[in-house]
Amino acid sequence: MNVLVTGGSRGIGRAIALKLARPGGTVVINYLRNDAAANETAAQVEALGATAVVMQADVRSEKDLKRLAKAVDTVDVLVHNAAVGGMKPYHKLRTSHWDLTLESSLRPFWLLTKYVTLNEGGSVIGISSMGSRRHIPGYIAMGAAKGGLESMTRQLAVELAPQKVRVNTVCGGLIETDTLAYLSEGEKMLEFAREYTPLGRAGTPDDIAGAVAMLVSPEARWITGQVVIVDGGLSLL
Repeated sequence: MNVLVTGGSRGIGRAIALKLARPGGTVVINYLRNDAAANETAAQVEALGATAVVMQADVRSEKDLKRLAKAVDTVDVLVHNAAVGGMKPYHKLRTSHWDLTLESSLRPFWLLTKYVTLNEGGSVIGISSMGSRRHIPGYIAMGAAKGGLESMTRQLAVELAPQKVRVNTVCGGLIETDTLAYLSEGEKMLEFAREYTPLGRAGTPDDIAGAVAMLVSPEARWITGQVVIVDGGLSLL
């Protein structure tokens, strides 16, 4: 199985790359700057019996996306995980912050899906968050990008169905990653999630990776165009 994960060197991306690594398969680990993290992820992927291909590429660059799409001849699972953006309230957000967020978090979902050669029976997976549907301080641009990604999931699911390619998105609740440090109320949100999540804890990158693995499995062959919420039940309150 050939897998391509954008933003695959750390956090949720790394967890997904490791979860989908199969003996004899290939995992393409895309990253932006952190060589050490990418190489560490690659070593872990290869320890699981898969071939790791480490590729630096800026997902904001169409030229880089075309190069990334050629990392392997065909792709069975394409995971759009990369997300960079300005974490500021609307009145402090600059146009450059807005453009950065949508160009790195939303546009590649369309472009890379177009440029890779997807195998019949393959899957495209987006990674979203609850900021797509509820208020998170400083999340206006990223929330818009994630909301757009969820909408595009439904559109692409229909357009790629004739190729027998399924498109779904995992919408995560509060996940303990480095991203929380960029949110003004990140620690407070984490404490809230730990106290009030019905399943009794905040999420981990492996929780999201597990949902991705489920959606790309043969058992999910009749699931497409869906946004699966993975949040321990917190959104039910």
